[in-house]
Amino acid sequence: MVEKVMTPEERLQQMGLELPPLRPASGNYVSCVRTGNLIFTSGQGTDEYRGKLGEDVPIEVGYQAARQCMLNLLAVVKNELGDLSKVKRIVKILGMVNSSPDFKDQPKVMNGSSDLLVEVFGEKGRHARSAVGMSQLPHNNAVEVEMIVEVEDGDIGE
Repeated sequence: MVEKVMTPEERLQQMGLELPPLRPASGNYVSCVRTGNLIFTSGQGTDEYRGKLGEDVPIEVGYQAARQCMLNLLAVVKNELGDLSKVKRIVKILGMVNSSPDFKDQPKVMNGSSDLLVEVFGEKGRHARSAVGMSQLPHNNAVEVEMIVEVEDGDIGE
């Protein structure tokens, strides 16, 4: 008997997670741009997590903020593709962490996004990553994340 492979949406459901509604843009831009077989997302923060790591936000909360940012990004990708199974691979993520001058654990915070991608997509979720500290982020977000996603060639223009 062949075991059925779970879709990314089924994995999210099994984890007790659901994709949030799309967040409105706060300027003159779109949530993602698709060119060839790549999707480039705009940065996504969260409405739930505000503040600065190393001051008023502990690493564990920053991890959850990065995880929520990734759920927001997955909602953008699903909106673009209609189905997360069309993701061929997560190419790269950039995590920007609202950090105090002496905070040096941005990678630990960004593991919230990276861990979720591997949980949802398995090996296709392993990606290149940059995790950087910022002196401030829009709306005092604790974290903002953007990503590049490769989609199956057959899904272009559908």
